[in-house]
Amino acid sequence: MESSTLSIVLGILAVLPAGGALADFDQRKIGGFWREVGVASDKNLALKTPRRAEGVFLTVNGSNLIVKVVFNNSGSCETETTVGSESDPAGFAFPGHREMHVLDTDYVHYAILRLSLLWRGQDFHVIKYFTRSLENEDELGFRKFREMTADTGLYLVARHGGCGCSRRLLGGGPPACPHAGLSTGRCAKLLKEGLI
Repeated sequence: MESSTLSIVLGILAVLPAGGALADFDQRKIGGFWREVGVASDKNLALKTPRRAEGVFLTVNGSNLIVKVVFNNSGSCETETTVGSESDPAGFAFPGHREMHVLDTDYVHYAILRLSLLWRGQDFHVIKYFTRSLENEDELGFRKFREMTADTGLYLVARHGGCGCSRRLLGGGPPACPHAGLSTGRCAKLLKEGLI
């Protein structure tokens, strides 16, 4: 039961050492769909859960961040929503002594997050790597993730083709625009012009 409870909490938000958050973070650009591709942790328990986050949909509302997570729990899709508040320019605090900090992102292709959790008096450390795409890892972002996690210890990369739950989060259609609130056509045009 204890490991099940921990895996639920770690699926939404996990942990890493303090420091290193992105200095020029623009929270308005982080909204939209993100697929979890990689996880690095120095705690084996954080990697061995049968309940794995596949994707998240982030919505920025003022100084709050609404996180809708879709999990693949041994082939079954589950969705949970949590709300955090801005704690610093690149970070958000969530109920239950949990924090999320953006370490690196280009907002359009990849994001590297440090997630932290205090559980039973112990800190758990996880760095998660996300892409906007359901299909690939984004080579530049993935290389940065590997460099950041080289000394972290344990490491897990998401399996290819395991996006069924993420597609459900997106309503079964194509990947959502990386910027919440834009139509698909407008988003495609702005991406093509390099404006977002």
